[in-house]
Amino acid sequence: MDKKNILNNSIIIDSHLDLLFDLVRQRKYGRKKVLIEDYLEDFKKGGVNVIVSSIYLDGEFLPEMALRRALKQINSLYEEIEESKDSFALCLSYNDIINTINDGKIAILLSFEGVEPLYNDISLLNVFYKLGVRLVGLTWSRRNFAGDGCYFGTIKEGKKGGLTEFGVSLIEKAEELGMLIDVTHLNDEGFWDVIEYSNQPVIASHSNSRALVNIMRNLTDEQIKAIAKAGGIIGINCANILVSDETDSKANIKGYVDHIEHIANLVGHKYVGFGFDLCDKIMKYVAEEELKGISRKSFDSIKGYADIPNIIEEMQRRNFSQEQITDILGNNFMEIFKKVLK
Repeated sequence: MDKKNILNNSIIIDSHLDLLFDLVRQRKYGRKKVLIEDYLEDFKKGGVNVIVSSIYLDGEFLPEMALRRALKQINSLYEEIEESKDSFALCLSYNDIINTINDGKIAILLSFEGVEPLYNDISLLNVFYKLGVRLVGLTWSRRNFAGDGCYFGTIKEGKKGGLTEFGVSLIEKAEELGMLIDVTHLNDEGFWDVIEYSNQPVIASHSNSRALVNIMRNLTDEQIKAIAKAGGIIGINCANILVSDETDSKANIKGYVDHIEHIANLVGHKYVGFGFDLCDKIMKYVAEEELKGISRKSFDSIKGYADIPNIIEEMQRRNFSQEQITDILGNNFMEIFKKVLK
């Protein structure tokens, strides 16, 4: 089957996009229907059916404004979907996703990228669950009440820790509610704590292979094996600094598929998917101090969702079967959504 037919006959999922980070700003500038005007065409070019949209807070709002900013981000999505209800829907469960796709719409799920909005109040997790959050990334690349994050390079810091008591309680409560735990951005100590304390599959929504690019933000082979053993999935990130540690000229589709292939060869294709973390559109908002330790200018190694057909073509060149490609495009994540989300 050619790439166009595979594209048209597959569920395609991106397990990480900082969509709300952009929406809340654009709407503050007075814009409406940003999803329709800025995103829909690109989603359609890539055949995208499901977007996991993060709640990511830049440092200027921490700690005092974390809760308010998170609520404003969620509200911006509510308003956007109300304006674009023929094209998008907020989904809370596997069945919601299936129904949305069958209706010809794009499904959006909400995730924490760092639980700063909770402070150290476990009861707030239930509030965010009721607002629609279904995935829990415990940290971004900084410390919070749940644990320590991993940085993008070498920085000066004191002793690192794993999960706190609050972090362990958070895993227990999230699993009870039917939320999916995301280990992306945790440091190594915190990662292994999640593996120890979780009782359901966990994901790394937007992380790559440390064997190919030796940066703490990526996963070691042992960590990849642990996620696979737990029945989880790794969503491959397209950020140049995670795709290639040599020259930026190698941060491209071939470099991106190198990480897919490495994980598929290591643990099997069932444990890998897409977690693009497309950031070119929002980098203008990100303060330099947020990206501590990065010595290279960050950019996306693919040209948006329109490059998904070319990723398919590259996987075909590497002898991935049609079934394997379809699983990587979205079936793998759909299976874990079916198992975990309530």
